[in-house]
Amino acid sequence: MNIAILGAGAWGTALALSLAERHQVLLWGRDPQTMSKIAASGENTVYLPGFRLPSGTIATSDFDAALAHVAPGANREESLLIVATSVAGLRPLLTRMQQHPPPNLVWLCKGLEESTRLLPHQVVQQTLGSAIPMGALSGPSFAQEVAQGMPCALTIASESPALRERVVGALHAQNIRVYSSDDVIGVEVGGAVKNILAIATGIVDGIGLGLNARAALITRGLAEITRLGIALGGHVETFMGLAGMGDLILTCTGDLSRNRKVGLGLAQGKKLDAIVTELGHVAEGVRCAQAVRALAAELKIDMPITNAVAAVLFDGDSARDMVKRLLARDPRDETV
Repeated sequence: MNIAILGAGAWGTALALSLAERHQVLLWGRDPQTMSKIAASGENTVYLPGFRLPSGTIATSDFDAALAHVAPGANREESLLIVATSVAGLRPLLTRMQQHPPPNLVWLCKGLEESTRLLPHQVVQQTLGSAIPMGALSGPSFAQEVAQGMPCALTIASESPALRERVVGALHAQNIRVYSSDDVIGVEVGGAVKNILAIATGIVDGIGLGLNARAALITRGLAEITRLGIALGGHVETFMGLAGMGDLILTCTGDLSRNRKVGLGLAQGKKLDAIVTELGHVAEGVRCAQAVRALAAELKIDMPITNAVAAVLFDGDSARDMVKRLLARDPRDETV
């Protein structure tokens, strides 16, 4: 199968590495110098050092070449375009392909568009329409472990059964299991809000409040994900699965989690700008927190953890203020 991956960050590179043994993979990045180095060395030393791409993998900054790699034609059913940018980079990239939309489109980004509060599938529909088969690939997955060939399980969510089958056929292998869902909204909401909750968990762990507090925060965070997801049209069972509870647990507890590292830094009193600079990668929870807080207020959905994280990130509250605010809330029925 011809597969083009747009976005040469850690996750896009790891996916290219895992797929290139079985498919004709092209990895695109916007910086010509970086992509030339990857093409010459077979290694992405900026975002995924220490892992060599299989021979035959194409690395390029030529956007037209990337689209041509999966262009409709005789092999229409044997191509797949995977967008591996951040949510902020999704719309600009899709706009570039409006004249030549791909036959099959999947995105990996998790979050809401900051300025519009739209989920990724809504951004795709606004820019490319809804005629092409499209879907979200999500689930608990750290790029470094995928690159190492360690086991993981993902969910492909799409309204198109044919696309779901195509993605499963392309990705499902010895170390990667891929499950199917038609709940695009639920999968996207789970992937978006868990990043905010990972920042909260990093704060709790950084302050040293213990494992009991961490477990309580993750559990109540799952309740927030579920409330928002159902209000937007997601299915409750999705939030108990890989793209909900699975991704939430991984991102909140894994040492490789960038969003968790943001929380740990905030607990130490570091400034947000300094934390993000140290990471050198995008932490989607930072941008997403403001958008989710506004969306929850608009829909009148109670999301106290999300609101508290946004207050630390954008309103000047301290990490300890966040914890005090959450502990001071009135008791309530757990299922409300």
